[in-house]
Amino acid sequence: MSDLDEVSTGDPRPAEVGRLIFDRSTACARCTEMPALDVPDVDLDAALAHRSRRTAPLLPEVTEVDLARHYEHLASVNFGVDSGFYPLGSCTMKYNPKVDEVACRMPGFAGVHPYQPPATVQGVLELMHGLQEALGEVSGLPHVSLQPAAGAHGEFTGLMTIRAYHEANGDPRKRVIIPDSAHGTNPATVAMCGYEVTTIPSDERGGVDPGALEAALDTDVAALMLTNPNTLGLFDENISRITGLVHSFGALAYCDGANLNAVLGKARPGDMGFDVMHINLHKTFGTPHGGGGPGAGPVAVTDALAPFLPGPVVALQPDGFRLVMPERSIGRVRSFYGNAGVLVRAYAYIRAVGGDGLTEVAEQAVLSANYLKERLKGAFDLPYDRPCMHEFVLSGRRQKRESGVRTLDIAKRLLDFGVHPPTVYFPLIVDEAIMIEPTETEGLETLDAFADAMLAIAAEAARDPEVLHSAPHVTPVRRLDEARAVKEPVLRYSPPCLD
Repeated sequence: MSDLDEVSTGDPRPAEVGRLIFDRSTACARCTEMPALDVPDVDLDAALAHRSRRTAPLLPEVTEVDLARHYEHLASVNFGVDSGFYPLGSCTMKYNPKVDEVACRMPGFAGVHPYQPPATVQGVLELMHGLQEALGEVSGLPHVSLQPAAGAHGEFTGLMTIRAYHEANGDPRKRVIIPDSAHGTNPATVAMCGYEVTTIPSDERGGVDPGALEAALDTDVAALMLTNPNTLGLFDENISRITGLVHSFGALAYCDGANLNAVLGKARPGDMGFDVMHINLHKTFGTPHGGGGPGAGPVAVTDALAPFLPGPVVALQPDGFRLVMPERSIGRVRSFYGNAGVLVRAYAYIRAVGGDGLTEVAEQAVLSANYLKERLKGAFDLPYDRPCMHEFVLSGRRQKRESGVRTLDIAKRLLDFGVHPPTVYFPLIVDEAIMIEPTETEGLETLDAFADAMLAIAAEAARDPEVLHSAPHVTPVRRLDEARAVKEPVLRYSPPCLD
């Protein structure tokens, strides 16, 4: 057994692991001591018309130090981009520069209120206008709304804009075409917008099959939704032909901007023939992911679609920056003007990196992905062996066939190496898919450590598959029965039964 095996199959779990805040509870423990009542006492039950609780709520009783230690412990076992490598394919989990956080916390941004008169928030409006222009330049689609609050929300907004365009032309349509490699949000968005989904297959090179697309097109098709580069990490070699076919039937081309990071400064979706796209600020422009916090998925469109954008948008007028509604707007898709703090972060990122820097972002992201692909393709199956863009998809078919080790086992074992697993089992067209996106912010040392871990795991799969079947071994929580967790979720605390 190697040193790596000895490290990664030990049991360093501290006693704190698994303890709930309720487990720390001690009768009469408290964080505060309330002062003596200095107003007349009130019968609470009578004041609530005898609707008060008959029993006290089950709440933990803890001291302040126990409370602080509990949440500090939870933070220490969490995993994020700041604590380790996060090669989650199609998610672009790049490091978020801290200067962006400083910018969005400046009082002139953090302290404003959306009901303030525009004359009092000219700096905020100028930033939003600058971000609109920057995103328009990067995308090649000059008209931008910052309202959508997330990527999927941007999809919905873009498709509703397309719907409004067709209806305004007296030509309502019924179908939207998506490739079989599409993100799952694409067909969901199509259905939400009242369209029927038509799925077409990929060709042997991993791109859209032009023949299948042409066969699916007719005058009932409203749009094609396409990610380019796609979820296989491949740039579609026929993109100009594809968008030309779509336009020849009076349909529009929608670009899912999830993978924009790969082509920054190199190629613009508008120049490829796309009419509308959403942009994930949390992927491409360094704003935080997830955690229940706010997001942003601005939508960029051509001149023809600009009148239908949701509003208000920021416009520069003779008397300053103003919020205006596009002429035939689909209306608001979010309260106020978008998630302003996220917009400040993205603008700070763009200004800090600069135009040349954005191009370098794409170059480094693509170089890193191809470097890892070349290091790993001998140990894992590579369904599409050609130069990739920012990400690539391996397959665990070989390991499954030869030793019964599945992609899920490989992902779980990676946790023992201090790495967040890649995206697994997506895209659906690749059996036992392992989708890896290193991003541009990781150095060679990190990339090599990840490649070494993957190669070690491949060797383990052949030598001792049980190590993978039972992984992870050193995480605070071991492998769960995930099927049971979905079917029988435990959503609230229940105290142990007392005899």
